[in-house]
Amino acid sequence: MIDLYYWPTPNGWKISIALEELGLAYEVKPINIAKGEQFAPDFLKIAPNNRIPAIVDHDGPRGAPFALFESGAVLLYLGEKVGKLIGTTPRARYEVLVWLMWQMGGVGPMFGQANHFSRYAPQKVPYAIERYENEARRLTGVLDKRLAGRDFVAGDYSVADIAIFGWMRDYASGRSLADFANARRWFDALSARPAVQRGVALGAELRVAPAQLDQAARDTLFGKRQLERR
Repeated sequence: MIDLYYWPTPNGWKISIALEELGLAYEVKPINIAKGEQFAPDFLKIAPNNRIPAIVDHDGPRGAPFALFESGAVLLYLGEKVGKLIGTTPRARYEVLVWLMWQMGGVGPMFGQANHFSRYAPQKVPYAIERYENEARRLTGVLDKRLAGRDFVAGDYSVADIAIFGWMRDYASGRSLADFANARRWFDALSARPAVQRGVALGAELRVAPAQLDQAARDTLFGKRQLERR
């Protein structure tokens, strides 16, 4: 059994989708990030960077419990545990790693900032909105070009697709992918997968729209309380 410390966010979806795709048994441990549960001492023992997702695998290496945080590392761990979704040859594995790192270093941070300044920031900052929206579109263009003539980003379906999908799903909500036919095709194909649907449905009722966040939740999510806790 794997304990999944989770909240329905793009990074959270990565792991819930992967667990569903891999057929691993797991138990959800909700971490309400709007209420500051990511700062609880017991959670910080598992995820010292106070971020979800994280896991505890009770059948880890040599049969001992093993805690892991950082979504990219968790995806690779789960894939290696089952021997799926991480490439079947050294070359294929590195293709997966390249596109997983691309997501971790580019798509996640840039899409996150685009969403923040467009949806969550208390004041509209035109420079920031333009900056991050342009970068998000550039990255979507990179994905679109990569998917020309391909079903998936790294050969076979892999954790790289899962990682990118989580952020693309959130970013595409309210934005058009009409200019990115290959990315749209890929996105629709992944959206239709039963395991993906189960993964994104997990805890969907817990997700709060930007307009419903009170000031205390905003302070917790966007930095003020995090700085106070250092």
